[in-house]
Amino acid sequence: MRLILVLLSVTVLFSCSTQHDLKQGSWRGIVAIQGQELPMNFTVKKEGEKYMAVLRNDEEEILLDEIFVKGDSVIMNMHIFDSEIHAKMEGEKLVGYFVKNYEKDFKLPFKATFGEEYRFVKSEDIQTEDFSGKYAVNFDHEGDTTIAVGIFHQNGNELTGTFLTPIGDYRYLQGNVVDGEMMLSAFDGNHAFVFRARKTEDGLLEGDYWSGKDWHETWTGVKDDNASLPDAESLTFLKEGYDKIEFSFPDIDGKMISSSDERFKGKVVILQIFGTWCPNCMDETKFLSQWYPRNKDRGVEILGLAYEAKDDFDYASGRVKKMKEKMDVPYDFVIAGNKDKEEAAKTLPMLNHVLSFPTTIFIGKDGTVKRIHTGFSGPGTGIYYERFIQRFNQTVQELLDDKSASIK
Repeated sequence: MRLILVLLSVTVLFSCSTQHDLKQGSWRGIVAIQGQELPMNFTVKKEGEKYMAVLRNDEEEILLDEIFVKGDSVIMNMHIFDSEIHAKMEGEKLVGYFVKNYEKDFKLPFKATFGEEYRFVKSEDIQTEDFSGKYAVNFDHEGDTTIAVGIFHQNGNELTGTFLTPIGDYRYLQGNVVDGEMMLSAFDGNHAFVFRARKTEDGLLEGDYWSGKDWHETWTGVKDDNASLPDAESLTFLKEGYDKIEFSFPDIDGKMISSSDERFKGKVVILQIFGTWCPNCMDETKFLSQWYPRNKDRGVEILGLAYEAKDDFDYASGRVKKMKEKMDVPYDFVIAGNKDKEEAAKTLPMLNHVLSFPTTIFIGKDGTVKRIHTGFSGPGTGIYYERFIQRFNQTVQELLDDKSASIK
């Protein structure tokens, strides 16, 4: 009997320590949020001994290059974000959790199936309603209303699109139309979104929006080719009596950086109110990282003001360092505070508020604030992204050409 027990123990130990291979190819995952299934798609590959994956939302591809496999366990670090997927391999399935390390008790059930590529349903399923077009949208949460613009593109039963809001867009949404209901989802490694809606008899969209473990809104939309948002340059502004942004914050190595430093004098300065937890900020950072090397010699400086998830310098600087390395960001950042908007506003008391991450502040060669752009319309918004780039370049050019600006 003792020999049998020993043999059983050895068998169990060997079984637990057996190294499994994470299957390479397409996976369809599901994150469970608030009773809803959020489908997400990713592809796994292996180069040498290193696993990598690519998250996909419509045209977007997000590289995950920190994947660790031990025995039958998998940990997938989510890009630049302080979040992970922990799962066990069960044949051609993964079963586990999606966790955000910086949020208390944030742990959502996760599962994935190998070899599946569809979103909500397979493409051959028949659609019965067309949701294509531009919509004026209202999101409602406990009596508070946020206006938005919805843009949807449908091909058969496959649906893509996004929502633009005054503080940013919902980036790349992907889904299907099933039995007259639109279904869209996005999973970028930090944010988890599900949208559903149906049309009423008069063509009004009525639906729900779920985010993460507890946020829920209802929403309505009416088709409107002229739907628009407030001017993004009117929402954040300097309080009366101010014409400059004055600050002194530590950079990611602890060295103090001030608005009065020599490096900024006589230059056009772009301040980016930013956080590594913020996907819209990630989109803007990609744009600025490509733009800056082509334009820095014209007399332009960019400085990111990072507002992170914890009031801890080591944590915050570590997150920003990781982001700079992974995204190959060529401009500098300072650690300005935490992501709570009221607390962030206290660090920049000359602003009426901090309404959005990101917010972009344009400073002229004389050191005074010329424009402030709230939010960001990223590449998932199509023509709106192109318009942002055009306006951005126009603003910088005007400030560089301003002969009246003298150093103060």
